[in-house]
Amino acid sequence: MIEPQGPLPPEIYWRRRVVAIGGAAVVVALIIGLIVWSTGGSDDSPSNAAASSSETSTTAYSSETSAPSSSEAASGGYGGAAAGGAAAGGAANGSVPVSGSAAVPSGAAAQAPGPVPASGLCPDSNIGVVLYTDKPTYTTGDQPVFTIVTTNVGLTECTRDVGKAAQDVVVRTLDGTRTLWSARDCSPLQTVNNVTLQPAQQVRDTITWSGTTSNPGCDKPRVPIAVGGYQAIGKIGEKESAPITFNVVAPAQQP
Repeated sequence: MIEPQGPLPPEIYWRRRVVAIGGAAVVVALIIGLIVWSTGGSDDSPSNAAASSSETSTTAYSSETSAPSSSEAASGGYGGAAAGGAAAGGAANGSVPVSGSAAVPSGAAAQAPGPVPASGLCPDSNIGVVLYTDKPTYTTGDQPVFTIVTTNVGLTECTRDVGKAAQDVVVRTLDGTRTLWSARDCSPLQTVNNVTLQPAQQVRDTITWSGTTSNPGCDKPRVPIAVGGYQAIGKIGEKESAPITFNVVAPAQQP
């Protein structure tokens, strides 16, 4: 290092150099500290906040959609489409009002609820129809039990006939191309049951099927259905549910 030159003692010049170097070091440290502090606060940046918000929204949506519908819990059945009808060769229970949230129709394109006409009758767009079976698989000779749940999905109360005259359950081949049975073919029950439904109120009915074929007019021999897979739909008037599926298997062979 260059020796200090000047009229003063060398010690004075050395002290001045040390003070100058120390001051410069402090300034540099302050500048670095300010830079680190200004960039370190970016942990809560908009991108991270947006990610947090997205995570919260996703969690809420998953919670909402994963909850089982009250209609499914009430029926304790399998499937989730619409149906009804008095089964030939089987008994049918009366319609039972059920409290709970409105079931969302699936399958056929759902219509947005509309205004209730002056008659007070529920239009098709204001009801949801859901069908369940009591088991996913039956043995040949069993009598499947269908549960139909009708829901007012509109915003105001309205009246709908949910009796046997309005109900129907149709069983078809698994591909849906051939009808094997309809609840209206052979049933003698044609009762009317006009029920005033509050928004989200449900009415439930059960229909037992003999497991045999039918035809309109019920003038042909009825044959037990074969082993295989089948689909069923339900209707209240012309309001049709999405199809559900079930299986029929042969009885277990005795050893």
